[in-house]
Amino acid sequence: MTLHDLTTILPFLIVIVWACVLLLVDLFIPGDKKGWTAFLAAAGLVAGLAAAVQQLGMQEEAFGGMIIVDGYTAVLHILFLGVGLFAVMQSYDYIRRKGIERGEYYILLLFTLSGMMLMANAGDLIVVFLALELLSLPLYILAGFARPDLQSEEAAIKYFLLGAFASGFVVYGIALIFGATMTTSLAGIVAAANSPSVLMLLGSGLFLVGLGFKVAAVPFHMWTPDVYQGAPSAVTAFMSVGAKAGGFAALLRVFVSAFPELASYWGPLAMWIAALTMAWGNIAAIAQSNIKRMLAYSSIAHAGYVLVALPAAANAVVAPEAIRAALFYLIGYAFTNLGAWAVVLTLERTEGEGLEIEDYAGLGEKQPALALAMAIFMLSLMGMPLTVGFIGKFYIFRAAIDAGLVWLALVGVVTSLISAYYYLRVVVVMYMKSGEPQIRSEGWLKIAVLLTALGTLFFGVLPGLLLEFAGQAQFLSFIP
Repeated sequence: MTLHDLTTILPFLIVIVWACVLLLVDLFIPGDKKGWTAFLAAAGLVAGLAAAVQQLGMQEEAFGGMIIVDGYTAVLHILFLGVGLFAVMQSYDYIRRKGIERGEYYILLLFTLSGMMLMANAGDLIVVFLALELLSLPLYILAGFARPDLQSEEAAIKYFLLGAFASGFVVYGIALIFGATMTTSLAGIVAAANSPSVLMLLGSGLFLVGLGFKVAAVPFHMWTPDVYQGAPSAVTAFMSVGAKAGGFAALLRVFVSAFPELASYWGPLAMWIAALTMAWGNIAAIAQSNIKRMLAYSSIAHAGYVLVALPAAANAVVAPEAIRAALFYLIGYAFTNLGAWAVVLTLERTEGEGLEIEDYAGLGEKQPALALAMAIFMLSLMGMPLTVGFIGKFYIFRAAIDAGLVWLALVGVVTSLISAYYYLRVVVVMYMKSGEPQIRSEGWLKIAVLLTALGTLFFGVLPGLLLEFAGQAQFLSFIP
């Protein structure tokens, strides 16, 4: 290990070391002043963000090629740390209101963020697995953080059991890939996989299954509605964006960079998974009356839209465009979905009420600004023009068409039309039904709603800046 190695992983190092420091510092913070831990956690994330911005444009390897820093890594680090800051902002008042304000909440948040960052840094399948576990284990705890709430405990158990099962697929896949190539290095796999073998095909398939669980792709989505509903809403908001982006960070890197010779095999498989995920996520969401379950199925559907970029990237010519489109979509989805969950947090009551869609009745009359923000988020998730959601879908579908996957783009358009039913239902309830919604007047939540609403509209009208930012996500080439 050299100084160069340490400076290469500086953003990750800042976050994980700061999390370890906070474990000790939090012992000396009184129980009624745990808000200080939140501010300290946010300070660590800002420091990590500053280091990540400095790495834009870098093309480096460290630790013998096990760690990679390139444009793709830097863009994802900035996304993860930004999501982390919003998560702290949204959690500050919520966990106090729910009576679960404990300092370890923010520390666990930092640890799972460090796992996401390491996932983007991974240049070796072993590092991918370590990052996956570092990402997942704190999330299992956070899902059950509202103990002794039975729903929260049930969510944690389900997430842990299915997550451990999925990790087994990843490990077995890595073992088979190692058996076929005698290496776990992404660069080594590219060099060794001149002719696809049965072991390589089985290993890559199992790897896809394991990461498919993490991004909630059909048919590996079973955990999502129950976990999203049972976990504390602030945790669900973070999970719906951060964990999903972390899974895609590894999925896109490994398959596009390390398995180009297998593209004719995994491309069609990913294509069908994307189509099924878009279809089932949107169709199942129609029947939901609980806003958390509806957003859970919505999250599944949006995983399908991002997955469209994977079969498109199987075409080497279209791959850079598809990667850029996927990252643009993930960033736009972060603005929109975090904003929608911020509104959910505003209406949720301590006793777990206020989570039915009907509870939003009268919001347009009683809280017009909040209702307008929620309408913007619903329209963006649907893919309405002048929102970032529309631009994201446009670029994803264009990449699919450029790769010759016209029918997959059509599936995306049709399922977006289906989604209009359940997204617009929320808008109809807010503006066309009378009611007495109970609103929490909490400063940080209001700021979160305002910033995400402005971002959703700004990047929908002027997407050039965000597209240029996503365009910096260039892979470090492994092709000799």
